[in-house]
Amino acid sequence: MLNKNAKEFIVACEIKFGNEAVIDRDMITAIVNESGAPYPYWLVTKSEYRYDRGLYKVPTSGNPIKNTPAQPAKMVEQAEPALVDLSVVQLRQPKLIDESDPSIPAKYPDYVPFGFFKDLKNVLNSRHFYPVFISGLSGNGKTLMVEQVCAELGRECIRVNISIETDETDLLGGPTLVNGNVVNRDGPVLQAMKRGAVLLIDEVDRGSNKLMCLQGIMEGKPYYNKKSGEMVYPARGFTIVATANTKGRGSDEGKYLSQILDDAFLERFAITVEQEYPDEKTERKILTPLINDAEFVENLTQWADVVRKSQKDGATDEVISTRRLVHIAKAFEIFGDRMKAITLCVNRFDTETKMAFLDLYSKIDAGVESPANTASTMIIDNDLPF
Repeated sequence: MLNKNAKEFIVACEIKFGNEAVIDRDMITAIVNESGAPYPYWLVTKSEYRYDRGLYKVPTSGNPIKNTPAQPAKMVEQAEPALVDLSVVQLRQPKLIDESDPSIPAKYPDYVPFGFFKDLKNVLNSRHFYPVFISGLSGNGKTLMVEQVCAELGRECIRVNISIETDETDLLGGPTLVNGNVVNRDGPVLQAMKRGAVLLIDEVDRGSNKLMCLQGIMEGKPYYNKKSGEMVYPARGFTIVATANTKGRGSDEGKYLSQILDDAFLERFAITVEQEYPDEKTERKILTPLINDAEFVENLTQWADVVRKSQKDGATDEVISTRRLVHIAKAFEIFGDRMKAITLCVNRFDTETKMAFLDLYSKIDAGVESPANTASTMIIDNDLPF
């Protein structure tokens, strides 16, 4: 069912181009400028009206078109036309039209669903506005889960990565230069609202108090764009999913550059999900397509599980993430050496932690030598006189 604004545009189009016209972006702009009708975002964003790339078929209003009556033969002398101040017309800020195709994530063929995947799928499939906050340690698949749910549902997902420098313009848009002209550009948040997309705010706990510009949007309400004078209404299906390593209270360990987020901002998320690392069984399924060595897969998952239990008990501050296991799998595919692959991927840790992790793995995998033994051998060799 088309609303009043949509019908107003359709009628204006029929007067200018006839019933069920196929029009492009320039023709749309001409209709809007001449008639004063609202810009038809519904026409350029919904696939049902897309005729071809850059072309759109306008539905019929159902009203008969009234032709302008012919002028009588004897014309009254017309007054001189008023001069138009072109400088005023040129100062009117044009709108940068979004011609991008829907950004539906690609399906990852070997993705293994776990954790909140099924529940998040239900949330996004409902097409309700229902903001979700997902927290968890780095490398446990938070962002990938959101993207793969959208891929499975065929939902458009617009991802924006947050940093301490992210501000209102980055999120909502503003004036920008295009071919030497100043035009107003919608930011990713407004694009997601208009297109009924899933807005993925990644690493939200890296942001500052500038995120407060999203307060009204976080309530599912329309947003008045003060920079363009446009009232933006959220299309059906628009919702927000945020991911973070913390719950917006900062990081006591100092491992993450996370900020303390405003409580009023956090309160607008309907639910908070605590994402854990997948269990051994799930990680075996994740690694099996990547490593053609069942024994190595078993050893890696067992090793990662022991490290995580040690971290929970306070024996170590570091952990082997699922993402790091995937890095090891790719390194093994390249180098074909178990210990070399693991060593290269744990070099990011300090020396003491790295050596402890390597020594632990050597106790699990009888086919590799402990790095402590290797180091001792090297010292003995260096003492030889030749």
